[in-house]
Amino acid sequence: MKISLKRTPEQVELIKAMASKNRSVAYEAQVALAEFIGPVISEVINNAPVLSNLFSSLQFNSEDNPSIPLDLYYDISDEDYVQVYSNTVAGGLPQNQVVPTVSELKVATYSLDTAVSFDRRYAAKSRMDVVSKTFTRMAQEILLKQERTSANLIMGALAGASTNGKDHVFRATTDGSFLLDDFNELMTRAKRINTSWSKGTPEGGRRGITDILVSPEAVKSLREMAYNPVNTKTVGTGNDIAAPEGLRNDVYQAGGGLPSFYGISLMEVNELGVGQNFNTIFDTVAGSSTYAKADGTTGDAEFDGASDEILVGLDRGREALVKAIAVDEENGSEFQLTADDQYSIRQNKIGWFGGLEEGRMVLDNRALLGLIAKSL
Repeated sequence: MKISLKRTPEQVELIKAMASKNRSVAYEAQVALAEFIGPVISEVINNAPVLSNLFSSLQFNSEDNPSIPLDLYYDISDEDYVQVYSNTVAGGLPQNQVVPTVSELKVATYSLDTAVSFDRRYAAKSRMDVVSKTFTRMAQEILLKQERTSANLIMGALAGASTNGKDHVFRATTDGSFLLDDFNELMTRAKRINTSWSKGTPEGGRRGITDILVSPEAVKSLREMAYNPVNTKTVGTGNDIAAPEGLRNDVYQAGGGLPSFYGISLMEVNELGVGQNFNTIFDTVAGSSTYAKADGTTGDAEFDGASDEILVGLDRGREALVKAIAVDEENGSEFQLTADDQYSIRQNKIGWFGGLEEGRMVLDNRALLGLIAKSL
């Protein structure tokens, strides 16, 4: 992710004007650049390939108090049929609020802010690279905060999720491996969780996971299918079975990247894996909860962050992950950037501050599944 300013005569003059000894001229130049670059930062944030952008945007007026009428999303009022999670502060733990589906869900919003500055002499010398990296840093700070907030919400909603007597999180069949059998179990569990209100077949009958967030180690385990056996029921009996030739060839030809597997898109996330940020968050929110294998009886144990890692399955066909975000009335931008006027001439600095107001929710935790792999 990178924001670059082209070295055109107009932009060079604008940058130089910010270093003017005339405070009015310098401040007007800062304001002009803020009005131009604010929507650009917003666009960069919204298009970054990160966890936070798995949420669908629900824009609202910055002076409004957003709410979601749940009865327009779900026409069922059975107890515990729909569970909604949200967090009230940035980076906070998610909470499950009990409300009737015929009422409106008030969205708790919070602000994500950032502020940067640089020495005035860089503007006087028209250092476009310094100005560009300043705004890139602002976008990165907001993205980092959004990532942590999104991870807290998703992991918190997933850790204790249970539908139709089935836990949303279960353990892989074989320690040290992530195999076809685990994909098969994920797809089956998604079908059992995503029933209609009468516990029957839902409309369309094809709901299930569309994407899975995995660590680099999990992708490594998938690549091993090109040369390792994949069976789980006759292991150790001398009857090891390799994957079909076509599958092994596809895995081998994919090289370092596997875009999909079993029709499920793979999203390789560095923050997943033993000792990584998102894995640690799940370990924290899981607490003393125990998770068994797909049969529901064997391997029941607490999540151990020292050896276990969580893989997250998502149903992106369901409008379950939503972020309500404020939009400025004047320019329609989600990110508000303002020239910072706190610096005096003696401080010899130029700066901006900005941020956005948002609130994130998981409207239906049936869109989330988890697989715990050990020692990958």
